[in-house]
Amino acid sequence: MKELELKYGCNPNQKPSKIYMENGADLPIQVLNGRPGYINFLDAFNGWQLVKELKEATGLPAATSFKHVSPAGAAVGRPLTDTLAKIYWVDDLGPLSPLACAYARARGADRMSSFGDFISLSDVCDPDTAMLIKREVSDGVIAPGYTEEALEILKTKKKGNYNIIQIDPDYRPDPQEKKQVFGVTFQQGRNELKIDRALLSNVVTKNRDIPDQALEDMMIALIVLKYTQSNSVCYVKDGQAIGIGAGQQSRVHCTRLAGSKADNWFLRQSPQVLGLKFLDTIGRPERDNAIDVYMSEDYMDVLAEGTWQQYFAEKPPVFTREEKRAWLDQMEDVTLGSDAFFPFGDNIDRAYKSGVKYVAQPGGSIRDQAVIDTCDQYGMAMVFTGIRLFHH
Repeated sequence: MKELELKYGCNPNQKPSKIYMENGADLPIQVLNGRPGYINFLDAFNGWQLVKELKEATGLPAATSFKHVSPAGAAVGRPLTDTLAKIYWVDDLGPLSPLACAYARARGADRMSSFGDFISLSDVCDPDTAMLIKREVSDGVIAPGYTEEALEILKTKKKGNYNIIQIDPDYRPDPQEKKQVFGVTFQQGRNELKIDRALLSNVVTKNRDIPDQALEDMMIALIVLKYTQSNSVCYVKDGQAIGIGAGQQSRVHCTRLAGSKADNWFLRQSPQVLGLKFLDTIGRPERDNAIDVYMSEDYMDVLAEGTWQQYFAEKPPVFTREEKRAWLDQMEDVTLGSDAFFPFGDNIDRAYKSGVKYVAQPGGSIRDQAVIDTCDQYGMAMVFTGIRLFHH
């Protein structure tokens, strides 16, 4: 297949629309089910690159959950704790395959943002992963292959219209890439930078102790940032992104946004949230929305008399600001990555509130020393990679 006609472009008024290979070669994908759209393919191709690189860097199966051409979550296939299985709504599925664990983590880190996602998988989709995907609100999936059972499970989704794409894992794009903006063609070399531990050797802080898990988390953060709309920062813990801030003009706003997402991920593991008694009649998306509001300053939107009865079998107590802060103070050993240098120490101040201990950033600011000093103040270890990771 040399080209594929699409229903429309980014918006319904943008017609005609298609994907094709400019050199006349066959497309590196097959559509096994459904009719993916323009944005679906943008998410699919960016997500596939991300999980492919995560697998190469860590040796573990990887998954990502994309929305509007940035990842809402990404992870490698490490086993789930009982608590994570519960907050990701998969505790009823029993032991999961490594690939399914990767997607449960990628989807579960920021379930609000992942609603209606496009999924990318580094490995052949197995029945465990397909069964997990079947339960979620999602637009489609791309993977290098599907077992027969997994394919049949996925084909039942969305009344048989779920988008399923298979990509050739051996496909290699042209080293030069082009795109048009306002009728003007832009050309650049593809970002083929390999992210590995060699990038993480320049430790610039007094604390030079970075354990293997933190080094792996740094690689994960940087690979995620490579495919996230800039400005971007990424908080990672134990092999999964727990907070991603994308597309912010100010880096500290990006750090705050991602930090708030990381905080929510950890707050979901608190006894106050785990103890919520929901009505059996509401689904996972409604539970996610209710939890998000319950943890926020707008908690009365779900706790007011006449409203809480729509969500809960028992009215929960208010999760006070002091209780939330006390719980968040237990979060530790988080890694923070940034796609460009931190210009001020305020980014580090904010990161510290979310348990960050390890930082990876390019360096190169005239205020580098002030940022290093702020890290030293908190006992953090920071590396300068010397490499910027802007993505637009």
